[in-house]
Order: sequence, then C-alpha cells, then structure tokens
Amino acid sequence: MVRVVVTGLGPVSSIGTGVTAFADALRTGRSGISPITSFDASGFPHRNGGEVRDFDPGHHLRRIDAANWGRSSQFAASAARLATEDAKLDLAGVAPGMAHAIMGTTSGESAVAEALTAQIVDSGFAAQDPALLAQLPANRLANAVSAELGLQGESLTIATACSASNYAIGYAYDLLACGEADVVYAGGADSVCRWAHAGFYRLGALAKESCSPFDLDRTGILTGEGGAVLLLETLEHAESRGARIYAELLGYGVNCDASHPVTPDTASVAECMRIAHRNAGIDRAEVDYICAHGTGTQLNDLVESKAVVEVFGAQPPPISSIKSMLGHTMGAACGFGAIASVLAIDRGFLPPTVNWANSDPDLLGIDPVPNEARPAQVRVVQNDGFAFGGNNAIVMLGVPR
Repeated sequence: MVRVVVTGLGPVSSIGTGVTAFADALRTGRSGISPITSFDASGFPHRNGGEVRDFDPGHHLRRIDAANWGRSSQFAASAARLATEDAKLDLAGVAPGMAHAIMGTTSGESAVAEALTAQIVDSGFAAQDPALLAQLPANRLANAVSAELGLQGESLTIATACSASNYAIGYAYDLLACGEADVVYAGGADSVCRWAHAGFYRLGALAKESCSPFDLDRTGILTGEGGAVLLLETLEHAESRGARIYAELLGYGVNCDASHPVTPDTASVAECMRIAHRNAGIDRAEVDYICAHGTGTQLNDLVESKAVVEVFGAQPPPISSIKSMLGHTMGAACGFGAIASVLAIDRGFLPPTVNWANSDPDLLGIDPVPNEARPAQVRVVQNDGFAFGGNNAIVMLGVPR
C-alpha cells in the first residue's frame, strides 16, 4: 500500500505568510480582518474582509512574471514556492511528469473579470485589454504553479467552491496512491472580489465587523483571500531524499447531496464524515481534533455541529474554526484548514475560535476552543469542507504511522 505524507507547507494569508508566521498567528489567535481595499466597498454597510496586506509576489516567485498573472494565480504560485522551500525539495531530482499541481478555487480570477467588465462599461467591448483577457481563465491557478516550478505533470484547477481545496487534496492522494505521481502540490487560492462580497451580503450571510463561529450571536462570514498549498509525496519518495515529514495524509471522503443550492444537509455531512473515517482506516474515537468548516453563519454552524454530534456522540472532539481569524478564503479555505491541522499535529496545539463570547444552547456538546489556543497531543485530525450545492469533502491527517 502506498502511503502519502506532507513534507511542505505554503500559507500566504492575512494572518501571516510562511509556516512560522502562520503558526505563530494561529497560536496567538491573531485576526487578519481589516477594512477592504481591493475594491471600493463604500457602498456596502459591511466593509471588512481578510485581505493579504503587503503582498509582494515578486518576493516569492522565481520563474514567472507576476504582471502576467491575476492575483489568485499569484497567491497559488507563491504558496507553492513556499511549500517547496519548506520541504527543501529539489525538483530536478523528481522524475519528469511525476510532479503535479492540483488547485481548488471558488472565484478563480474574478478580480480580473471585474476589471474587464469595468473597461466594457467605460468604453465598450473594443477596450478590452488582451493582457487581462489572457489572465482570466480559472485553470491559470494550477498553471501558475506548474509554470513557476517547472512541473511537467498534470495541472488541474477544481472549482467546487468552498470545499475545493479538500477535493484537490483528495485528488492528489489518489494520484500518489495509484503510482501516477511522486510529488503533488495541492491546495487552493482565491482573492477578495466585489461579486463574492456582494453575493454573501445579498444572501444575508455577511457579518459586519467580525466572524464568530459557534457563538450564540454569530451573524455570518467575512470574505477573505490567500493561497494555501501542501506539498504531498509518497512516503517512499520522501524517505529516499531524507525529507522531514510533518504528517500523514490518511485518506479523505467526498459526497454530494445536491438537495439545495446553499443549504447544507445534516445527514449528508454526517455521512461524509463516516466515509472519510472509513477510507482513512480510522475509528471515530481516534479523532483528537476537528478543524471545522465553521463559517459563522447560523445555519452552517448548526448543521455542522449536529452532524458532528450524530457521528461522534454527545462528547465529540474539540472543534474550532480558523475562519474566525482569516475570514472565509473560499476555495483556499480547506487548504488553510489542512495546514492548520498539520501544524496542530506537528506542534501540539489546537487553534482557537476567536471572537467567541456566548454558548449556543443548540450546539450542546460542542467545544469550540474559545479564544485561546490549547496545548494538546494531536494524533488524528478531521479537516471539514462543505460547499454550496452540497459538495462535501473531508480530509483526514495524522501522525505518521
């Protein structure tokens, strides 16, 4: 049986870029929320988001020119470069065609689309900038990773919205487990954009100031951005080069209830958890921590909590949401969750749910790790991801067995 391990982490986020900064921010409960500057948000009553401040793609990129790529692609390529450096991987030593890039996204390059739309409104179709048009396709996210690192394997962007990074990690697991890859870069990227902010506001799902998952008075999400990439290798490949191994990717589970465009289904979410446990070969009692989808909306947190209690019983493992710090980074969200899960295993702590104040009596049994990180021995983590359309994906990570 081929085993899959995590050897590199590449977070580019509103709370920190690189493993050390990101881990320190998680441990201290740092918030990355600030007034939005990516677009003119003055017309919205709610104007906060989790933007990556002082992002300089040129600081990370070595092969591609950032000017030729949209912001989401820049996030993806920068995160992949960071993961490579963290893993101390020399890609020249990887067999041609055996290194792949699988990225998840929700919005793709929507900021580019908005810029093109503005040109059309101002001057008509003839004014469209060919350089911007070239940046528009969503598949450019994975292509940016491949171009930056010189990969010759598969380059695939998966657009299953807010669970996309977990889908990407699951796809990567299959490539490695089936012998089609030695190395896979998996994760996701998205950038703050007007349409997502407006869409969640119109749905009544956007918080005004802060995101407070599992709190009685939670009011919704805040949109966020960034790139989150994990470098995955077969255990054999990692050991052959003497790599540091953070954690083992034990398996994953996916399903789709497709019962409603935006409303999650408790039974389907619970079944996805069981599928993930079964595929990973673990018992529910072995799970020490759940990195929640935890959006901060009334319904999503309720459904996720009910599913957790249905699967784990009245006293489930601690479950916290890093979206309270990052905002909802859309297609990158599960990637950041996976990185946080690996750090929980490697560094022995549970990231907190910040902005938490009052218990919700409907969420009985849920321990959200309120406001302060908690030291813990973490051997197995469940990383949840649930998306519009009922696209559920859960990744299981653990101490190498």
